[in-house]
Amino acid sequence: MGNWESQLSSVLAQQLDSFIQKRLKPYEECRMLIEEVVITICEALQDPEQFPLVQGVAIGGSYGRKTVLRGNSDGTLVLFFGDLKQFQDQKRSQRDNLVKTGQKLNLYHFTEWMKDSFEIRMSHEGFTIEVFTKDQRISFEVLAAFNALGLNDNPSPWIYRELKRSLDKTNARPGEFAVCFTELQQKFFNNCPRKLKDLILLIKHWHQQCQEKMNGLPLLSPYALELLTVYAWEQGCRKDDFDIAEGVRTVLGLIKCQEQLCIYWMVNYNFEDETVRNILLHQFQSERPVILDPTDPTNNVSGDYRCWQRLKQEAQTWLTSPNLDNELPAPSWNVLPAPLFTTPGHRLDKFIKDFLQPDKYFLEQVNSAVNIICKFLEENCFRRSTAKIQTVQGGSTAKGTSLKTGSDSDLVVFHNSLKSYTSQKNEQHKIIKEVHQQLEAFQQEKKEELEVRFEISRWKAPRVLSFSLKSKVLNESVNFDVLPAFNALGQLSSGSTSSPEVYAGLLDLYKSSDLPGGEFSTCFTALQRNFIRSQDTKLKDLIRLVKHWYKECERKLKPKGSLPPKYALELLTVYAWEQGSGLPDFDTAEGFRTVLELVTQYQQLCIFWKVNYNFEDETVRKFLLSQLQKTRPVILDPAEPTGDVGGGDRWCWHLLAKEAKEWLCSLCFKDGSGNPIPPWKVPVKLI
Repeated sequence: MGNWESQLSSVLAQQLDSFIQKRLKPYEECRMLIEEVVITICEALQDPEQFPLVQGVAIGGSYGRKTVLRGNSDGTLVLFFGDLKQFQDQKRSQRDNLVKTGQKLNLYHFTEWMKDSFEIRMSHEGFTIEVFTKDQRISFEVLAAFNALGLNDNPSPWIYRELKRSLDKTNARPGEFAVCFTELQQKFFNNCPRKLKDLILLIKHWHQQCQEKMNGLPLLSPYALELLTVYAWEQGCRKDDFDIAEGVRTVLGLIKCQEQLCIYWMVNYNFEDETVRNILLHQFQSERPVILDPTDPTNNVSGDYRCWQRLKQEAQTWLTSPNLDNELPAPSWNVLPAPLFTTPGHRLDKFIKDFLQPDKYFLEQVNSAVNIICKFLEENCFRRSTAKIQTVQGGSTAKGTSLKTGSDSDLVVFHNSLKSYTSQKNEQHKIIKEVHQQLEAFQQEKKEELEVRFEISRWKAPRVLSFSLKSKVLNESVNFDVLPAFNALGQLSSGSTSSPEVYAGLLDLYKSSDLPGGEFSTCFTALQRNFIRSQDTKLKDLIRLVKHWYKECERKLKPKGSLPPKYALELLTVYAWEQGSGLPDFDTAEGFRTVLELVTQYQQLCIFWKVNYNFEDETVRKFLLSQLQKTRPVILDPAEPTGDVGGGDRWCWHLLAKEAKEWLCSLCFKDGSGNPIPPWKVPVKLI
């Protein structure tokens, strides 16, 4: 371990993959031999004639999780004894049963080859098993446990209620019965891709090197760092193939944020059961770091705070080493040290400032990218024609509600060949094709400076051209949507609103066809942008918070159905503030709670604004009244009245409402003393 070849700071970032394969992964021949021995031992232990008390065997530790380092590593063999009928039975000494089992196993008729491949070591409390080859040794701790899962693949809420009851009844420490869930731990790591396990090996190897310098300090469980690495990958990457150096920087960055770390999973338990919910909320309020075992909510595996302090120093040393810090800025994944759910209400403003607000440098980067594309569209794209174009920027950056990462920009191109809504519908795909071709040619001219990646459209006549741009002056790619549109507003002066005449042609077309509402919302991008951009600074921060919440929900719910558009949540946030506060300075937690309460009442929502249109014009008035009679939720776009972003039954509001209801029990809505934070009083409809 101590030689220079094993010191990670001496390994170049681009050589980390090779280092893992050559030095950290067990040799395949050794792995296969040990696997054969372990399988044979487990089969022997489940021989009902020799070991009638053993009802099953689970394999845990690094070996069970398949995160074994070359050389010496650990494992666990969990024996499910038939006389352990419930969690609290484990408080009885299992010494006699374990000693008898070890002695019998020593006398079992294994082949000579097998006998030369493992060794049973008896102790006062039971026994351990050493399995070895020439270059690999696994030390298995043998433990007795109650089989909490029985024949079930997944735990029920009842199991966790029983777990909590048993802990209370026996005064056992939290996590003391986690061994009962060893099979679930193994299953959790079975879902990890190969390269993620390679990253885990690298982090564990680094941790071993750190331990050599931690004389007298409590040791951190490798399981904690394995879970931290999985969390980093899940939140920031989720790709089977990725840059190992980026993963390393992310994990080290999280270790540096140890005072904020709060990590948990919802794969085996969740907030639906009251007992489990109370366990989790109690854990979230514990001193950080908190890393919850995904199989046992009572088991915080983070260990002693002092070892984290030393790890923080070592993480900084590796992060700033020349070989790892070889790019400026050195790329890493964007991962928060704690989810929003675990952030107390009085800390939400800090959460927004630290994790959601983009900094000045980031905004400059995005503006540089926008300028590159706008200049291309206005000066290069249509230079061979007599076309006149004007670009209008939309999206979160233009509205002033962009998040720290994942920047997007909508560029609406008003092309003078699009002289009506109908011509936009019929001709916009031709303009998109032209922009695509010219942008590809432009990239070839500037291939040393620009990289453009197009998103393949599934439509024959697409209405939008989506692509990402990366250049030498940009440290990350910026996503663009280019949308050709008819300039319905003409030369709209800054801060002004539209006139009823602007909507007359739109409403006539809408009534005489089967076009969906909002079909031509791009024509009114400037009004949409101005409506949000003109709001108070703190309200835009609340919008950022709601958008971040929406992204968390989207990641979880997207496979289940189509969620309402993000714009609907932005408008709902503005409405909540207008009706419930209206003050430039307000309690963020109260505002956030109000928005989620409104989401849970989606079936009653009927919301609109009169900033760009109203009831004075007869045509608009009749149309508005018909819109307001539609199936709830109704949330009319303040820029144009055909756009109902509430959508009635069009989107799966019920999924979002269920999630919002679950979130109402989160720490976001408790103050520093643990008291609930109330929402504003806001009507669900304006008529």
